Amino acid sequence: MDSETCQRLYDAYYMRVFSYVMTLCGDRHSAEEITQDTFFRAFYKSTDYRKEADEVTWLCAIAKNRFLDEKRKQGRMTEMPEEMPAADENIELDIENKDSSFRIHVALHGLEDPYREIFELRVFGELSFQQIGTIFGKTENWARVTYHRARLKLQERMSEG
Repeated sequence: MDSETCQRLYDAYYMRVFSYVMTLCGDRHSAEEITQDTFFRAFYKSTDYRKEADEVTWLCAIAKNRFLDEKRKQGRMTEMPEEMPAADENIELDIENKDSSFRIHVALHGLEDPYREIFELRVFGELSFQQIGTIFGKTENWARVTYHRARLKLQERMSEG
């Protein structure tokens, strides 16, 4: 792959791949490392790209495999870092939003795979159903149905808690 093509891919998809990896690991440093390694591997092994999927889908599949490799090495996932609210934000509203966000993430964490991962890919990774289906080696319709079921399961868990 020539350097111009590498730069184009990097510029076009870095934030999407990084966002996807952040949803997987929740740690900015790890996400940056995995994302950089993803692009390195993609550029180094570009001959493996068969153009059966979109470029971003191919990159996210590499990122997912890198994340799983790191997770196996570590033996566990790291927790998300705490963030301080900005000085000009309404602290009460921020606490309420964080509480709601925390409840959603707790309910999401309780979902079994593939529902949790499909939901995260769609909502946090902003991938299309076609891209999600490609990552899992399934159809676009399978991704739509699985996402819909994940949403229903998440709503059910939220109404219980």
